[in-house]
Amino acid sequence: MAWRIMGHRIGQAIRLAAKIFLIFLCIVWPGPSYPEDIFQQSFRVSPLLKTRAPISSVVVHKTYPHNTEAYTQGLLYYDGYLYESTGLNGKSSLARKEIETGKSLQEMKISGQYFGEGIALLNKKIYQLTWQNETLLVYDARSFREVKRIKYRGEGWGLTTNGKLLLMSDGSSIITFHDPETFKILREIVVRDGDIRIERLNELEYIKGEIWANVYQDDVVARISPANGRVIGWVDLSSLRSYLPKNAQVDVINGIAYDAKNDRIFVTGKFWPKVFEIRLRD
Repeated sequence: MAWRIMGHRIGQAIRLAAKIFLIFLCIVWPGPSYPEDIFQQSFRVSPLLKTRAPISSVVVHKTYPHNTEAYTQGLLYYDGYLYESTGLNGKSSLARKEIETGKSLQEMKISGQYFGEGIALLNKKIYQLTWQNETLLVYDARSFREVKRIKYRGEGWGLTTNGKLLLMSDGSSIITFHDPETFKILREIVVRDGDIRIERLNELEYIKGEIWANVYQDDVVARISPANGRVIGWVDLSSLRSYLPKNAQVDVINGIAYDAKNDRIFVTGKFWPKVFEIRLRD
């Protein structure tokens, strides 16, 4: 009985300390993330500690300026420019940006009802997801003129293309493959590292026959087989934070773009001051 009482009191003390810590974060935390998210992140085990798949670190080849007001949701490379989708209601946008300067050369604000998410470019059209609006926005890639809207079910997070289909994440462990004209789901894969389902899949990019996916709230990218959803490797991006100013008020890493012609990979994050051109370390 004494051990039960002691265990109960220890449990109460731990819960009380956790609540005090959470309240402290609510008061003093300077960043844009919700304290509850930070609290969960602090006590979550990184997928890199549980994997048997290869883990790659990165080498920073070059850095470029990035708008610190950009809540980056989607990033892609096309014809010498970066295209970026940003989120938040009333602040969401689609922009074409000069890589070297970060300057917006073409930008369109999205209706305040929409929370912008991932983007993909296919057949001279840009497709942009919305978070909880269940609406896919389709634009002419050159003019940014809206061509149509397509309804879908569930949340929209990340979007990419394999050159024929659109691939979408919804914050779970599932990636769906869609017809680009109707956005009808043609098939889906469940992403697993061994027996473990990898949840919180976010921004997507298709690189050399693999799906690369940011994992929300972790400084990692999962490299995924599009055939069966198996995680075939990981990319550890945690070292990129050492390149940021100490007082930078940044959110999570999010945003992957690939220049296939020159074999360049670009990554950034929400409110990050830099876009990084990276290579995998041999």
